Parts: sequence; C-alpha cells; structure tokens
Amino acid sequence: MSINAKHLATFILGAAVGVAAHKYLQTEEGEKLLEDLKTKASDLKAEAEGAVDKAPEYFQELKTKGSEAIKSNFPDAEKFLQDLIDKFTTAKTTAENEGDINTATPSTAQL
Repeated sequence: MSINAKHLATFILGAAVGVAAHKYLQTEEGEKLLEDLKTKASDLKAEAEGAVDKAPEYFQELKTKGSEAIKSNFPDAEKFLQDLIDKFTTAKTTAENEGDINTATPSTAQL
C-alpha cells in the first residue's frame, strides 16, 4: 500500500489540529470548556439512567391506555380479533385433519 501526498497531508493536518486542541485545553478557557462538557455529560448520563428506570412503567401505561383507547373507539375490536383467531385455528385444524385423510387415502387405494 503506497502513501500518497493526500494521505500525508491528512495526517499532518490531523496532527496539527491535535496539537492546537491540546494547547487550547491547557488555557483557562479550555479548562472551563472541559468542566462544562463533564457537567453536561454527567447530567445526560443521569437523565438516561432515569429514563431506563422509568421505561417499564411507561410501557405498561402505554399498553393500558392503548387498549382502553382501542376498546372505546372500536368496541367490536376484541370480538373481531377473537373471531379471526378462532377462524385461523379452525382452518389450521381442518387442514391438518384433511392432510391426515389425504395421506391415508392413497395408501388404501394402492391396496
């Protein structure tokens, strides 16, 4: 792999930015900036930890309110879903039973 002028220029520019940032952070203003960043990072971490602790309660509330909203806006939704589940369960059971009959029929026909 060859190093061309573009790669060398990128490396030198990155090193120069690193040196400049180091010099800036050694000043009083740079130290203040670091302290502000640390404080903000700490606040964000605490906020994130609080959100993680509250997540189960939030999702439980969302589930409860969502089901209440569906029941109030679509009163027949529960019956519709139950009928749909029953239909698929019945269709699957019927198909399995027909599959057993179809499997037995050819073997009987061969005798």
